Amino acid sequence: MRARSLVFAALIAPLLAADGAAQNARTATLDWINANQAKFEQSAMKIWDWAEVGYQEVQSSALLQSMLREGGFDVQPAIAGIPTAFVASWGQGEPVVALLAEFDALPGITQDASPRRAPIETKGAGHACGHHLFGVGSVAAALAVREWMANNRIAGTLRLYGTPAEEGGSGKVYIARSGAFDDVDIVLHWHASDRNDASPSTSLANVSAKFRFRGLSAHAAGFPERGRSALDGVEAMNHMVNLMREHVPQDSRIHYVITRGGEAPNVVPDFAEVYYYARHPSGTMVQELFDRIVEAAQGAAMGTGTTVEHEIIGGVWSVLPNETLARAMDANLRQVGGVTYDARERAFAEEIHATLPPDAAAIGTEAEIVPFREYRSGGSTDVGDVSWRVPTAGLRTATWVPGTASHSWQAVAAGGTSIGVQGMMVAARTLALTVMDVFNTPRLVADATAEFRRRLPPGFAYRPLVGDRAPPLDYRKE
Repeated sequence: MRARSLVFAALIAPLLAADGAAQNARTATLDWINANQAKFEQSAMKIWDWAEVGYQEVQSSALLQSMLREGGFDVQPAIAGIPTAFVASWGQGEPVVALLAEFDALPGITQDASPRRAPIETKGAGHACGHHLFGVGSVAAALAVREWMANNRIAGTLRLYGTPAEEGGSGKVYIARSGAFDDVDIVLHWHASDRNDASPSTSLANVSAKFRFRGLSAHAAGFPERGRSALDGVEAMNHMVNLMREHVPQDSRIHYVITRGGEAPNVVPDFAEVYYYARHPSGTMVQELFDRIVEAAQGAAMGTGTTVEHEIIGGVWSVLPNETLARAMDANLRQVGGVTYDARERAFAEEIHATLPPDAAAIGTEAEIVPFREYRSGGSTDVGDVSWRVPTAGLRTATWVPGTASHSWQAVAAGGTSIGVQGMMVAARTLALTVMDVFNTPRLVADATAEFRRRLPPGFAYRPLVGDRAPPLDYRKE
């Protein structure tokens, strides 16, 4: 019996040693991220302060590229015809593992890092979706993994894609369309949130467009018969689309904003513009919805004696989940753990929480990890197009006070404080450990790829919903 025990011990000793070495490497990676937290915090706060909108993120993109170059990455700027998009690479060979980084802000929402409503009057945009944290958190993970790969001679290629204009500009769609992801094996990402969750999730496909009506100007009182109001065209279109809502699939979403409606009430406007979003879980159905919206616009123009043209601004597929990768991410998130507030952060959080609806998630849930399950979110993201090209998984971390809605002043406020940074660091640690798992476990890549292929519909061929248009680099310019 003793001889058998000695043989068994001899067999498992190398495995235990390898296991111990792997755990030591994971610990060293987390220690490296923690040791460099101050640098990552400073970078995130710079991008929070700049708050650059889609395709105009010149300073934000340059800062992230600089961090990666200093960390040993080869950086290729201005990919896919987008000045602020880039790809940073390190290593060689397979597998090719990629991280995504966003950094655009939202127009029309500003807020100081205060628990009370305090708009910053000199700013026209704010990071109400946490992309300042997203970009830096992904870069932190990439730099940490590069350190591990270099020190341990790990084979494979690590990439980070700087992806502008997620907020309605579909930046990743143009990058995917260019073929930049064609040789990538796995893509990982994360997003700001009010909770910690690595469950596999899908989203809504989305097509957005600006409809531009043109008529004839005239004095609205003196010569009304000579005028043809472009604003009438917009209003007639909106009315018909609102009637259409009764006759669309229940899980459809349509919303719009009038971006130009004229300059003076006594001048019949000869130009007006309305900006539309159409959403549905199915990319095919959202295209059908959009075609009906176009027909409504054409009918409105005929009825008001105006003309109309439209420009597709963005179009994204729903996210294709990957449970295999999500389970690996979830396991690492649970190892890393959630966010723990100190006394100062808790006081800030309590003041913010008092401004939220009574049924908002309670303070304390920022420390928890949401149970693993597959679900669909109500928003849209250009990560969707990437996920139909490459096996993809993401996570959310508690960068905001529990119960906070995205695109709110409360989100901007918390994102500009150590509360946001804490959530960012949870994401960086989780991403880094998951990338290490991918490099260390060929079976994980194989299983994720097999699931990806099973989930694709028979005969599926990816076609971007933006068609062949060029990136709308001026879509946020006034």
